[in-house]
Amino acid sequence: AKRILLALVSAYVLWLAVDYDYHFIDGVNLLFHEAGHLFLSFMGPTVHFLGGTIGQLFFPVACAFHFMKDAKFFEAWLMGIWFAESLMNTARYLGDAMAQLLPLVGGHIHDWNWLLGRWGVLSKCESIATVLHWVAVAIAVGCLVAAWRSVNESEEMAEFSSSGSF
Repeated sequence: AKRILLALVSAYVLWLAVDYDYHFIDGVNLLFHEAGHLFLSFMGPTVHFLGGTIGQLFFPVACAFHFMKDAKFFEAWLMGIWFAESLMNTARYLGDAMAQLLPLVGGHIHDWNWLLGRWGVLSKCESIATVLHWVAVAIAVGCLVAAWRSVNESEEMAEFSSSGSF
C-alpha cells in the first residue's frame, strides 16, 4: 500500500515541480496561514505579515516531528513533502508581490508586497520566488527519496525478522 501511495505522490511531486498551481491542499495551508497572522499579530507588523507564512509552514513541520518522535519515518517524510508544497505556495504568493493579481483573504494588504517593499527588494520578488520554488522542489524530491528508502528499509527489516535470523 505504501508503494502505491508513493507512486501517486511521486507523480504529484513531479506535477508540483513543473506546473504548480493552487489546489486542494492549499485550502488547508490557507487556514494555517490566516491562523498564523492571528496568533502572531501581537508581535508587531513585520511578524504579523510574516505570521501567515510562518503559520502555514509550522504545521507540516510540527506533524513531521510528531511522526519522527514515534519513529514513523515514512509518515514524517510525507509531511516533508507537504512542507515543500506549502513552500511552493509561499513562492507563488511571494512572486505575486508586485503584480498583486492573486485574490487576498482577510484584508487588502498583500503580505509579501508589504514585507519586500520594507526590505527594499520588491522588484526582485519574481526572482526570489523562483529560487524559493526550486528550493521547495529539492526538499520535496529529497523527502520523496527518503520515503522510498524508508519503505525499502522497513520491508528489508520485516524480511530479516521473519526469516528468524538474528
